[in-house]
Amino acid sequence: MVGGSVPVYDEIVISMSSMNNIRSFDPVSGILACDAGVVLETADNYLADQGHIFPLDLGAKGSCHVGGNVATNAGGLRLLRYGSLHGTVLGVEAVLPDGTILNDLSTLRKNNTGYDLKQLFIGSEGTIGIITAVSIICPPRPNVQNVAFFGVNTFEKVQETFIRAKRELGEILSAFELMDDTSQRYIAQVTGKRRPLEGDETKFYVLVETSGSNKEHDDEKLEKYLTALIEDETIVDGVLAQDETQARNLWSWREGIPEVLGHWGGVYKYDVSIPLKELYSLVEDVKARFIEQGLLGEDKNVVGVVGYGHMGDGNLHLNVPVRSYDRRVEEALEPFVYEWIQKRRGSISAEHGLGVAKREYVQYSRGETELSIMRSLKSHFDPVTSPPLL
Repeated sequence: MVGGSVPVYDEIVISMSSMNNIRSFDPVSGILACDAGVVLETADNYLADQGHIFPLDLGAKGSCHVGGNVATNAGGLRLLRYGSLHGTVLGVEAVLPDGTILNDLSTLRKNNTGYDLKQLFIGSEGTIGIITAVSIICPPRPNVQNVAFFGVNTFEKVQETFIRAKRELGEILSAFELMDDTSQRYIAQVTGKRRPLEGDETKFYVLVETSGSNKEHDDEKLEKYLTALIEDETIVDGVLAQDETQARNLWSWREGIPEVLGHWGGVYKYDVSIPLKELYSLVEDVKARFIEQGLLGEDKNVVGVVGYGHMGDGNLHLNVPVRSYDRRVEEALEPFVYEWIQKRRGSISAEHGLGVAKREYVQYSRGETELSIMRSLKSHFDPVTSPPLL
């Protein structure tokens, strides 16, 4: 989808799919060791039989590899509950550029002997070595999961629902996902599915998931939260999944967004971190820019401007579906998007890394001292590779 397996220079493309063994699992500590080519969903299904859950969940879980998840430091849908891979990965095995094997596949939660080398490989995108195995701590699988979906008229009220979710749902809150109305209209248009909420459309939609061990306790907390939001008109309308099938259907309105956006031809994708108060302002400013330049409309190349993502960690996915890739659209987007983010001290890459497309723009999120250290690390591990990482 994003070109990670496409050669750009003179690379050899390596598939890790044959390295797909579960090496070990300790049911007492919950620590899993597995090959890098294990599919995320396969790992999670294995853990389900052991009463545990993989601390990462993605829409692409049926095809993405655990090693790739670690190499790109994927954040996913439940970072709010389980944290980032920097906290859950305990060790890695990796092959360095000169063929040396780094065997740091620790299964210890505490190991304060020198530098924490695994952290260099989490999010390194394979630039200093190829991850071949990981060890990761996996929490107990929740006995009860609830999913609620509701509509909100303003982004200010979205923020209010988030503040109250953290306060009132507390330890059982596992996901808080934001979708704008544009994304939801496109899913309905492309798939023909009936939208979850009847009546008037709202500007934003929120999906809240809770995970816990006591159904009566969790149900009561979530219902009380939703009822209060409706009574004081913070939200317009909402629905609470009554069973697992309804929960999966509600999740499909979030997870299905990336797939439907390619319906018209192509998509420009940005994965960024922005301070929460201004999270959606980027979408509005990009849309205004396209209108000003005459690029957005029913008879124009730009179909729309979509914003969705992980409200819980300030990660916005800005997507621009187009009928065809166009230099004018690209010039309207870049470097405008990166400059906008720099002014707010955000990040041009929240969870998907730099790749090739963002390599030239990393200075919008990193200072010269940071870049110099990165170059030194790259040169130490791999002194002969060209072109350079940064």
